[in-house]
Parts: sequence; C-alpha cells; structure tokens
Amino acid sequence: MSDNGILILTAGEIEALLAGREEEVMDVVGRAYRAHGAGQSSLPHSTFLRFPDDDTNRIIALPAFLGDGFQVAGMKWIASFPGNLQRGLARASAVMVLNSCTTGLPEAILEGSLISAQRTAASAALAARTILGGAPPAAAGFIGTGLINTEIARFLRAALPGVRRALVFDLDPDRAGRFAAALREAGSEAEVVPDLDTVLATCPLVSFATTAIRPHVAHLTSCPPGAVILHVSLRDLAPEAILACDNVVDDVDHVSRAQTSIHLAEQLTGSRDFVRCTLAEILEGTAPPRKDERTVSVFSPFGLGILDLAVGQQVLQRARAEGRGITIPSFLPHPC
Repeated sequence: MSDNGILILTAGEIEALLAGREEEVMDVVGRAYRAHGAGQSSLPHSTFLRFPDDDTNRIIALPAFLGDGFQVAGMKWIASFPGNLQRGLARASAVMVLNSCTTGLPEAILEGSLISAQRTAASAALAARTILGGAPPAAAGFIGTGLINTEIARFLRAALPGVRRALVFDLDPDRAGRFAAALREAGSEAEVVPDLDTVLATCPLVSFATTAIRPHVAHLTSCPPGAVILHVSLRDLAPEAILACDNVVDDVDHVSRAQTSIHLAEQLTGSRDFVRCTLAEILEGTAPPRKDERTVSVFSPFGLGILDLAVGQQVLQRARAEGRGITIPSFLPHPC
C-alpha cells in the first residue's frame, strides 16, 4: 500500500465475503493445486511449535508463495488447542499475513481460521467430486463434528448436491446431535449413530475430521466397495489400513511427515510407492480418478499453505473492491 498502511480483515468481514461462494472457492483451490503441481509455487515444510510434555496442543507456521496468475506470498499462523472446546472457545485460531511479491511489504492481515476451514472443506469436496466422477453417493458420513466437518458438509452440498442422507458420529453425543440438527435444517436426512463402524459400513463417502493424534481405525474392510474416505484429520487410520487402499494426496512430500497415517505407512514399508497420485494429477488428467471401482480410495490432504494464500487473496481482492476492512495508516515505518 502506497501510504505504508495495512488492511485488517476480521472474521465477520471474511465470513460475509465468502458467503455463498462455495463453487468459487473450489475453483480457486483447484487452480492452486494445478499451479503447485506444475511447479509454480514455493512451499517450505510447515513448522510445528510444540510444548514440553504436551502432545496435543500445537501452533503451526505455513509459509508459501503461489505463482501462475496468483502471484501471492504470505504465511498462516494457526493454533490447535483441542481443550479450548471445554472452555467454550474454538479449537483452532489463526492469523494470515499476505505480502506483496514486488516489494515484500505486508499488505494485509486476515483472520485465518475461517479461511483455513473453508479451503480445507473446498479441498475435500473437490476431491470427493473428482474421485467419484461427480456421481453423488447414497449417503455421506461424518466422523467428528467440529467446524471442519461443518464446512465440509456445506461444501459437499455444493459439490455433490444429490447427497441427501448423512450419518454422524462424535465422541461427544451432544455435539453430534447439534451437527445432525444443522444438517436437517439444511435439508438432509441426518442420523446420529452410536459408533464409527456404522458410518464406515453404511456410507460410500466418509469424512474424518477429528482431533486424533494417533490411529484408532485398524482397517476399512467394512466399507462398501469403492468407498471414498476424506482423511482430513490425517491420523485416524492405521498404516495397515492405508496400505490396503488406493491413496491420493495433495503433496507426497508434505503429507509424509509429522506422524500422519501416510508417514507411518512409509515408515512401515520403507517407501512411498503405496501413494498412487496427487489430486493435481487427477485434475490435470495425467492420473485416473480411481485405481479401480472396488478398492477404497483415501484422500489424505496435509493442508498446503498455497490454498490459504489463494483463498486469502480472493477475499482480499473482494474486500478492496467493496471497500471492506480496517486500514491502519502508517503501520509500516516510512522509508529513510
């Protein structure tokens, strides 16, 4: 900004700017994936800040640059504290900084948790539509009923509008009940079930969005043939379950770390050959959507910073066009 100011966008403003734009967000996410797949990005590994004697809470830094028509750089700084739910607070909180690729100057600070949730949901819904070839399954299952699966359910309604039935499981029955009630208000037939096995055995499409830090699902043999698993929380499935499936990821190198299920499978086998392709390769047509029609497909997205930048840039451009946000003048020092 020419006056050394910076634009601040709050959660309420971001929510308003993204409302009803699911298809646009999925399009932006798809273009970001393809740009990354073509090598038009710079994406260092995420940095995990952990705390002594605490394997649950973490704060993660995701720096990135995305070119190929985006030309945006920046970083998301996102905290995950699951215990916040008992405090009446959100599990995840985040800020995002967007920088000029010409000067390097920071141009905007955005509330990041809503963008993070929507880019995650858009990625999952885009993967589901792509792998399923646009054919809506008879039912969708949701394991974990926090903000992420709330957003995934909303994006799936846009991506696969024919899905009318939903099965829901959460360790907290009250949260599951509220989630199912919200789905019913949106027009779905939603049922809370007593265990996740019922979800897996019934639903051809299942989204895992939990706070699990280690695998708790030993196998996926109860799934219908050709089921699609959106393994968004990354650590629910045992490595043996991963190895028995058709595996699609967002980035092989990024997802094969931080003790994800994919990482554990790599440690078990000594290679990454069990990963068939990336979602970008399917979108570009260089890999088929499915290995075959009967094998269970698992999409494991590590969550790439380029997606936050792409959606954040979309929000920033719309905010400027509509005159939204708070500008702090002379935020940056004047040049000498």
